[in-house]
Amino acid sequence: KKRISSLLVETREDEEQNVKLQQTIDLLLAAGYFRARIKGLSPFDKVVGGMTWCITTCNFDVDVDLLFQENSTIGQKISLTESIVAVLPRMKCPHRIEPHQIQGLDFIHIFPVVQWLVKRAIETREEMGDYIRSFSISQFSKHHQMPQDEVFETLKSKAFDAVSSVKDVYKPQRRYRRHDADKLKDEETRVQSTLLEYGRQYGVSRVDKEDKENEKAAKRKAFAAGLVKDSLDEVDVKAEEERIKALMSGMSAMGSQEGKVTASTVGSVVGMKSHEIQKMATEYAQKQAEIEQMEKQERQGGEQQHKRITAALTKQIELQRNKLQEVRSKHDELHKTYLQTQQKLQEVQEQSNRIDSEMEKLSEIEQGENQTIIQSLRSLVAMNESLKKQEQEFKAHCKEEMARLKENIEKLKEEGDVVDTEDKERVNLIDKQYTADKEKLHKIRLLLAKKNREIAGLQRKIDEVPSRAELSQYQRRFVELYNQSIHNSLVQLYKDKYYQHLS
Repeated sequence: KKRISSLLVETREDEEQNVKLQQTIDLLLAAGYFRARIKGLSPFDKVVGGMTWCITTCNFDVDVDLLFQENSTIGQKISLTESIVAVLPRMKCPHRIEPHQIQGLDFIHIFPVVQWLVKRAIETREEMGDYIRSFSISQFSKHHQMPQDEVFETLKSKAFDAVSSVKDVYKPQRRYRRHDADKLKDEETRVQSTLLEYGRQYGVSRVDKEDKENEKAAKRKAFAAGLVKDSLDEVDVKAEEERIKALMSGMSAMGSQEGKVTASTVGSVVGMKSHEIQKMATEYAQKQAEIEQMEKQERQGGEQQHKRITAALTKQIELQRNKLQEVRSKHDELHKTYLQTQQKLQEVQEQSNRIDSEMEKLSEIEQGENQTIIQSLRSLVAMNESLKKQEQEFKAHCKEEMARLKENIEKLKEEGDVVDTEDKERVNLIDKQYTADKEKLHKIRLLLAKKNREIAGLQRKIDEVPSRAELSQYQRRFVELYNQSIHNSLVQLYKDKYYQHLS
């Protein structure tokens, strides 16, 4: 009975572990770790790879090997899980897990950690997406413009000029000036006086049309009820008009009438002596003329200075534009030369790498039992080179001799058409020598071809013999295959024993 109950508990735990494993893999797939779909990977590789991927997505470093290893040992798995568990407290993970739980595939405790990591990875990805989106929008706004923005920029200056002109036209202008403003103590009177100075022809007690209509309607109702009389409205209007007249009497007009003064000021000035008044008037006229002359000169000088400044600025702009064009042309030329040199450098580096690899292969071939074959090859190659050199020298000698003979023939033809018997014999001798040399050259070429075939055969034989590096690679692969076969046989043996034990 105890055995049956323990078996039931184990099967129930295995079912829960399988359910949690499937949920963990589904979570990783939903987060974007599609490597978990590979059926050839073990659950340990899927879970550890998914956790490492989530941690790196959250911008945390994990001390793991970049190269993937199958069938890792227990020590390698524990070191890998320890490096993952050490990062979780730095990420402020609320769930605690031990390395042996990950190594033992305890998915009941692994699932909450993976769930939290996936949630954190998705949040980090959203934050990075928002940041990248805002950064790309700002970069686009710096270097590019939408059609609406271009239209707005073209219309901006015109709209600004129109708005400023409208503001200048409709801005409040002071038409009157009150000299005894400090004598007004009442706030309502000061407000009404200020409005009158700017040409506002209504007082504080004036109301809108709607309020007036409402007031008239109320007065009609009150009049019908016998409460008020129409004479009160006329009295208020007259009092308001008298108040406005009293305020306007203490004001003087601005603009063209700015030099005029009020009657009270004239009365105070009349009390002075006549010669003092005349003296003050002449001084005032002189000062006024000087001010007008200074304003005129400043206005003319300002215009000329503005023209000079604009001309100087346009010249500077043209110079800067010319300099910019020169700099751009130089930059384009330098960029082209830079690209050409980069391409040449890349080609030289590739050629150097090829030469290095060939030299390494030759050094590997030279070591070991191939030394005698290489020595014979070297002697054959040296012989081949010497034969080629002799052939080239012989060709050059033949060409020189042929040219010399042709020159002699041409000279003889020029001297006369009659040729002596001795010359004929000499010509025949030269022809025979030429044919003999030609046959000799043909034989040398045949010998050279034979030697080249022998060299090619020796090279093929050398290539057929494996080097030490290849032999060591074969041996390593055989050992790996042997270990793998032993491992598979042991796994099968343990499975058979386990099934026998269960049965």
